[in-house]
Amino acid sequence: MLKSLAALGFLAVNFYIYYGFARVQVFPPREEFATFPLQLGAWSCPQRGSMDAATLKNLGASDYLICDFQRADPAGFVGVYLGYHETQIREEGGGSGENSIHPPKHCLPGSGWDIIDHSVVDLDVPGLPQQPAQVNRMVIAKGDARQLVYYWYQTQGRVIAGDWQKIAYLSWDRARSSRTDGALLRFTAPILHQDEDAAERQIHELANEIVPRLAAYVPN
Repeated sequence: MLKSLAALGFLAVNFYIYYGFARVQVFPPREEFATFPLQLGAWSCPQRGSMDAATLKNLGASDYLICDFQRADPAGFVGVYLGYHETQIREEGGGSGENSIHPPKHCLPGSGWDIIDHSVVDLDVPGLPQQPAQVNRMVIAKGDARQLVYYWYQTQGRVIAGDWQKIAYLSWDRARSSRTDGALLRFTAPILHQDEDAAERQIHELANEIVPRLAAYVPN
């Protein structure tokens, strides 16, 4: 009963904020990911990835970067997804609908990946709004394949690991600044020969190159 009342209270506050405040959204200026460099130190992306129209519409991102960054020595690659939503609210025909960032831990099982380990860990790389910041760390499996995944949400100068925190900040930010923009940052490295530490080092090394450059693409 208490949980039901708390949920109803949250929905009531959410409704009040959405319809009582910030009816006109603000879209901050930013650089497009089309200008993001593909050569970062020892890492390079040979070709930008793309999504088909149906996938992009379902995802709701207004701008994105998909790249498999590679390095020649030692051999290895890290898949990077940077997805920016200029708004997480759809307003059509006078009503409102959700366009929120999809949590990877909900999407990955739908793609055939099992989450075999999930934790929230500290990440300390240059350029993060918090030092260190708490982010999600997952080990996922599909058949014999294993991958290490780091991801977090970044909105208006903060790093967010939790899905409920993301939802709460979305309501708060719309009332406070008339902004609902935000981004999902995801790094994925294959775990080869059961060497999880090597995948970890690769993600940290590439994150040190990418994160300091994000301020122009993900506005604070």
